[in-house]
Amino acid sequence: MRTADSLTTPLASRIAQAVQAAGGWLGFDEFMNMALYTPGLGYYANDLRKLGLMPGSGSDFVTAPELSPLFGRALATQVQQALQATQTREVWEFGAGSGALALQLLDALGDAIQRYTIVDLSGALRARQQQTLADYGDRVRWLSTWPDEIQGVVIGNEVLDAMPVKLLARIEGVWHERGVTLEAGQEQSDQAESPDAPKFVWQDRPTDLRPPISIEAAHDYLTEIHPMAEAFVRTLADKLKQGAAFFIDYGFAEREYYHAQRHMGTLICHRAHRTDSNPLCDLGLKDISAHINFTGIAVAAQAGGLEVLGYCSQGRFLLNCGLAQLMAQADLTVRAQAHKLVAEHEMGELFKVIGLCTAPLWPCLGFALGDRTHTL
Repeated sequence: MRTADSLTTPLASRIAQAVQAAGGWLGFDEFMNMALYTPGLGYYANDLRKLGLMPGSGSDFVTAPELSPLFGRALATQVQQALQATQTREVWEFGAGSGALALQLLDALGDAIQRYTIVDLSGALRARQQQTLADYGDRVRWLSTWPDEIQGVVIGNEVLDAMPVKLLARIEGVWHERGVTLEAGQEQSDQAESPDAPKFVWQDRPTDLRPPISIEAAHDYLTEIHPMAEAFVRTLADKLKQGAAFFIDYGFAEREYYHAQRHMGTLICHRAHRTDSNPLCDLGLKDISAHINFTGIAVAAQAGGLEVLGYCSQGRFLLNCGLAQLMAQADLTVRAQAHKLVAEHEMGELFKVIGLCTAPLWPCLGFALGDRTHTL
């Protein structure tokens, strides 16, 4: 396993070379892409542990499937309905993490799933997934690129938030794109001989880019736009010939996302179950993510020909899928952990679920009560 120093210094040097090659300034989306996905070095491309319940495990954060097995069991109820409605028998999971959700779905759905396909860029996470899912043998396969077409039910739990974003900063009424440059006095030629990692600082440049809606008031304002996540959804719309898709992530509808009071943006880093707002340091050692603009996701899907099945909070979605009944049958410890999935002050409200499908629309169990599609 790589050590912290053996990751951060070469990764920072690689990014410094990209900054120099780009003329001394790199857009944050390019910086974030390299920090997360540079082969062997980036956060999601190295072999350091990411997912786990507690910092003592060496992990950085926990996702819903690791928090409670009831997450996957409740989601399986929705997946089963979607398989029946679309007359398909394959589940596709993008960014499968530890493999915990795949295991929960496979265990719950049994023969309803003919094949489970995982699309994941992380070789280290793929190895962990293969250990977790070893009992399912050839029913599970892995891909690292888009297939020619998809028929089945697509799942993405906390995958959109890890896609690089552009940063926009309105300063004294003028919009800028926020990017990254080398700290003053550092030259790439010097870095080649230095044992220390290059240091980066923010630099803003005027831009014609704008958020999708106007920001009320005239105060300084920092936010994100999501061209990569929206491009991902458009590609999915092109590939999905028959089926449905469910994306679960933290985020808001557009008018909430770009509210005048949310003037510091949503960019956040995770390391050792703590958060910080500085993605320019500890490269390769921490996650970088941003909340999702679910309106942009819905618009991208519709532009590609998909229908919106619904949009609601994670808490309401899981309750619609029978989580309360599953909790009633579980012991106290399991109930306490599962409660975090639906509690408004935990994951229940901050996390949202959006459902998409190929035509025709059908009544979707997960959005039966509390659907907020009208807010998108």
